[in-house]
Amino acid sequence: MSALTDLLSVDGIRLDVEAEDWRSAVRASGQVLVDEGISTAEYTEAMVRNVEENGPYIVIAPGFALAHTRPFEAVLKTGMSWVRLASPVAFGHESNDPVQLVVALAAVDSTAHTAALAALAKVLADGDNVRALQQAASPEEVLRVLKGEPTGAEGQGGSRAASAKDAAPDAAPALSEQKILTVCGNGVGTSLFLKNTLEQVLDRWGWSRQVSVEATDTISAKGKASEAVAILTSQEIASTLGDVGIPVKVVRDFSSTTEVDAVLRDTYDV
Repeated sequence: MSALTDLLSVDGIRLDVEAEDWRSAVRASGQVLVDEGISTAEYTEAMVRNVEENGPYIVIAPGFALAHTRPFEAVLKTGMSWVRLASPVAFGHESNDPVQLVVALAAVDSTAHTAALAALAKVLADGDNVRALQQAASPEEVLRVLKGEPTGAEGQGGSRAASAKDAAPDAAPALSEQKILTVCGNGVGTSLFLKNTLEQVLDRWGWSRQVSVEATDTISAKGKASEAVAILTSQEIASTLGDVGIPVKVVRDFSSTTEVDAVLRDTYDV
């Protein structure tokens, strides 16, 4: 998991932080970015406005929010912060509230953090990891979980990982290469996270050569829809997109390969 821990240091992890609401939770995660020299206070307020304008789509898994916004000059370097709240707060998400873990991402461009989000998606897909992160007693222990090192909390079963019922279809359909879009407000955070989870399912199915995945933002998605067979996104972003001429599929838990597996089966009727 070096790509992930390269962007997150022990000093960037804060545990049992007090927050009275979602705004103070996002601001707490942004303050860590400021303290670490990753971004300025202007970026923190932009993360808050992102939720105000686009809704709580950043709450991508039960109890987990990925705070971010698009790259601009307030980002000094690519990095992340990790804030576990003392008490969960509501962001207004239909199914994933309340949130206890807020990870803030600041990126200088749309590519520098791709590998880190792929690693994070794999960590959060495993229920044992999620429990270990919720129970970690120190920042050092959080880093050990993210690196895949033993912490003594294993053995309870991965609730979000693929299960036997998610066995791959017998064969890929006879079709030329197709594209699926994963979409978020900015195209640099949650859409990349969902892209990585979807690619895990496609790899397991053996469909990666037939179906490619592109992460993008809401504005670009409307122009790119004609190139794709479907869009996977959150409920909030689906409402923003409206009718784009192709199926728009809602995923509630972006870390769940089981849910994404079901959405993909529905898309291809397999």
